[in-house]
Amino acid sequence: MSEEAPPEELTAKQRLALPAHTMPLADAEERIHTFDEVPTGYTLAMARAEARRCLQCKKPHCIGGCPVGIDIPTFLRQVDEGDIAGAAKTIRETNFLPAVCGRVCPQDKQCQALCTVGAKHTPVGIGSIERFVADYERERGLDRTPEMAPDTGKKVAIVGAGPAGLTGAYELRRRGHAVTVFEAFHRGGGVMVYGIPRFRLPLEIIDSDLAFLESMGVQFAYNILIGKTLTLDDLFADGFDAILIATGAGLPKMLDIPGSNLNGIYSANEYLTRVYLMHANEFPAHPTPIYQGKKLGVVGAGNTSMDVLRTGKRLGAEVTCYYRRSRAEAPARSEELEHAEQEFIDFKWLSNPVEFIGGDDGFVKAIKCMRMELSEPDESGRRRPVATGETFIDPVDTVVMSLGCNVNPILSQSDDDIFTNKWGIVMVDKETCHTSKAGVFAAGDSITGGSTVILAMGQAKKAAARMHEYLSGTFDYVLDVPDDPEAPGMQWSFRTRKTGKKSATQA
Repeated sequence: MSEEAPPEELTAKQRLALPAHTMPLADAEERIHTFDEVPTGYTLAMARAEARRCLQCKKPHCIGGCPVGIDIPTFLRQVDEGDIAGAAKTIRETNFLPAVCGRVCPQDKQCQALCTVGAKHTPVGIGSIERFVADYERERGLDRTPEMAPDTGKKVAIVGAGPAGLTGAYELRRRGHAVTVFEAFHRGGGVMVYGIPRFRLPLEIIDSDLAFLESMGVQFAYNILIGKTLTLDDLFADGFDAILIATGAGLPKMLDIPGSNLNGIYSANEYLTRVYLMHANEFPAHPTPIYQGKKLGVVGAGNTSMDVLRTGKRLGAEVTCYYRRSRAEAPARSEELEHAEQEFIDFKWLSNPVEFIGGDDGFVKAIKCMRMELSEPDESGRRRPVATGETFIDPVDTVVMSLGCNVNPILSQSDDDIFTNKWGIVMVDKETCHTSKAGVFAAGDSITGGSTVILAMGQAKKAAARMHEYLSGTFDYVLDVPDDPEAPGMQWSFRTRKTGKKSATQA
């Protein structure tokens, strides 16, 4: 039912003339002293007014920009009409984690980047409206349970309780399969808990989604590291009919420069995990400490870098970001970069660390950087940083390297049947997400390297659909493994029983 009567219809010209509604934010002077959420959310009136700006295009390009394919025009129309419960149902037809995605997805590079309104005006705030709808649904206790298929008698094991694993669990459980999620940590959520700060994504949102999965019958087994505690073969021996690898990319990249092993230098993974999973900022009330100095240097300018910078500020440090390119090339979401700048964080663009300088106590004391300049764009269109020969030294007593992550090799190294490429990424059939081991599928960062929550979810939806077909006996796999075990990459083919068609896949 609508909150109130729908407004009168507007022409496209009238909609384009409507003002955009920016998400309200907590005051920067105040928010840097707390871990409370920074965006305070739309009101109902703001959400409806912003949704009114949608042109309801006959060919909506925004849907193509969404990795999970949300019917964006429909849910915006429902919000415009005041039917928030209907909008929530529309979003949930394709997106299991709308409250998460509304907060952390790079909409500026996905759906909103393709918004027709954005061609000449500010694009419709799709992400902010999605967040409002999801919060409305949760806060009012609306029924989120999907239509559930009858039990199939099939058992599925999912390795990893992050965005891909949880999405896979939801999709497979609603199709009637028994699902158990195995997680190495003591709680679920994956990168949404240990890698995304509470001022961006409150813990109660993740816990609500976990509880919802449990209400659907999904089982969780914590403190189990697949590849060490149990192997994939152990899972099959325990009666599981198929397995989804969704372990993410948790192996941090570090700089190989002098001084990189000094005390006080962290990877972004360790720094954020200590704070957000292990509550190191509340030591000694929680047993895991963190060394936090007065001057924090962060290397890198992606989304994770912004999380580290803003966390360090809340822990009381003077914070500086070092990035070898300019602000225009920074890979962080524009919103996150703007929030960091609002929070009095210093940015030293075109600065490339070449040495960490330590003191007699073995702790980092300074960072030496080369000043860079950008060359002409190369064939990829990206301007390459080039050293100028000029250096500078800044005092620091804590450094966090935020340079991305590789796939953790523990699981693949425990099973010779799982093929990976030279970067440790699990190789899959691009069409089916099936690995080189029969009955084992993979999705998320484990098959791409570090990426985004929404892309991992999109892959998990695709993998779950194919796993359902596999469990239902719709097709067989024909694996074609190279004779040379050292050959780069691998090939295998996929055959459906219905059509008998074969398609060559990954090389």
